[in-house]
Amino acid sequence: MSGGLDIFKLNDSDVSKMLSATVHLGAKNCDFQMQEYVFKKKVDGTNIINLKQTWEKLLLAARVIVGIENPADVAVITGKPYAQRAVLKFSHFTGSNSVAGRFTPGAFTNQIQKAFKEPRLLVISDPRVDHQAITESSYVGVPVIAFCNTDSCLRHIDIAIPCNTKSVHSVGLMWWMLAREVLRMRGTISREIPWEQTVMPDLFFYRDPEEVEREEREAREAAKSASAVVSSSVPTTDDWATAAPADASTAPAVGGSADDWGAAPAATTGAAAPTTDWGSSAPTTDWSAES
Repeated sequence: MSGGLDIFKLNDSDVSKMLSATVHLGAKNCDFQMQEYVFKKKVDGTNIINLKQTWEKLLLAARVIVGIENPADVAVITGKPYAQRAVLKFSHFTGSNSVAGRFTPGAFTNQIQKAFKEPRLLVISDPRVDHQAITESSYVGVPVIAFCNTDSCLRHIDIAIPCNTKSVHSVGLMWWMLAREVLRMRGTISREIPWEQTVMPDLFFYRDPEEVEREEREAREAAKSASAVVSSSVPTTDDWATAAPADASTAPAVGGSADDWGAAPAATTGAAAPTTDWGSSAPTTDWSAES
């Protein structure tokens, strides 16, 4: 955990991010093992999670992940559609092994199948959805780190990070913060430089494919309309058929064209210009007679 050190202290910027992403809002039901992480209960029955406990458990999970020598021995698994992008990004930045989607039964116990793995640490996004992976990890003795809501069961879970697991922004932000702390403890990034300047938390958020497609279609339509407006505002100078002569005095006569090359050459008036007969023999000098 933080150990009371100022370098691991929860700052105001992280608290603002957590509140904006509704990390502190739990479920209305509360498991007896999650009661120690509940700060208070709202009037409507919603449990409020203690963010200090969330931060302490996040640091503990990051220290455990950093303790694994080979990052590929850490398996991050999620079966939620809106947590798959966060898991893939976490795996990309930390070098862990990710399983985003359906977990194949027997991946930790059946050595015959191709999807067999032997991880040293398991990180999951929701114990309810990823219960199969938790059960198999208990068979082979793999420790489990899980993001848990107030109504989550902590059976076979070694480190529970209390947070809101039902919000898209909350799930993405928690995976982003976990990846940031892992990289900081490894020394990959500095604590003096905010990581959001390089990697924004929005990169870990889930995006609806239909919404993405609609935004791309609107962007293409806007680009087409902008290009049409620009092309219509530029005057065309290539329509020579409709171009009128600038001066009427320079226009060709009605009876003919000034550049009619097929017409006969006009007769010259006055005396003819003297010509030189190049065919006549030029006077020669007898060089032998002079010697």
